Amino acid sequence: MAAYSRLTIPELQSKKGREKITALTAYDVLWARILDEVGIDLILVGDSAAMLVLGYKDTLPITMEEMLILAKAVSRGVKRALVIGDMPFLSYQISPEEAIRNAGRFLKEGGCQAVKIEGGEEVCEIIRAVVKAGIPVLAHIGLTPQRASSLGGFKVQGRDVSSARKLLNDAKAVAEAGAFAVVLECVPKELAARITSSISIPTIGIGAGPDCDGQILVLPDLLGLFEGFRPRFVKRYANFAAEGKRALQKFISEVKEGLFPAEEHSFSLSEEVKKLLDL
Repeated sequence: MAAYSRLTIPELQSKKGREKITALTAYDVLWARILDEVGIDLILVGDSAAMLVLGYKDTLPITMEEMLILAKAVSRGVKRALVIGDMPFLSYQISPEEAIRNAGRFLKEGGCQAVKIEGGEEVCEIIRAVVKAGIPVLAHIGLTPQRASSLGGFKVQGRDVSSARKLLNDAKAVAEAGAFAVVLECVPKELAARITSSISIPTIGIGAGPDCDGQILVLPDLLGLFEGFRPRFVKRYANFAAEGKRALQKFISEVKEGLFPAEEHSFSLSEEVKKLLDL
């Protein structure tokens, strides 16, 4: 692949069973650029920004307008990765027409290449309509945060026979509806493996074991930037919050002690100008 050529959806799908897909969230141009440069395949402009960027208590309040601001920022920093806009609550549930309109805004205004829609069989009419309109859809089943209250909270899904069968049916349904891949969130690893082998589109796991076709995490969780809580499925690869606090405390200390700025951080007048100004 030529340097910085855009990864296409067929290329992403061709990785199934051959090469693991990597995916992370991003909410701004700085991190989007970094993720793209290190080779992440898929960048999700997640509605998790509601909590991590905008300070809401959950994902439900974030609006299309807020999501589009973030999507535009992320898209400006990306040359290779697929950028996916996360459809916020009530941006697609009202009607297929409303879903197409809002999904189209992610592509037309936000610079995304696709959108993510939460839900299984119950949203297949929406997925089908959006795909028919020429907008690629990443499906999302299992623990779907926008429906957490109806699922009994933020907990693993598919642990009994009935719910496991439903998830398997959901996966097959969204694939048949035209989704190009599906996120499996908080699904027992054995069930996730069965789903992965049962459908032709890639599965991207988050808390769904090692047998999915790819993995996604929320970037602040991976970097240790979010200290509120850590889900069991998160592996922290760094502790940016602690390191950042140390750096900030050092800055405060050096400013108060007169150590910053030092000579190398300052600008000077020429001797001639200083003489004229009597400095």
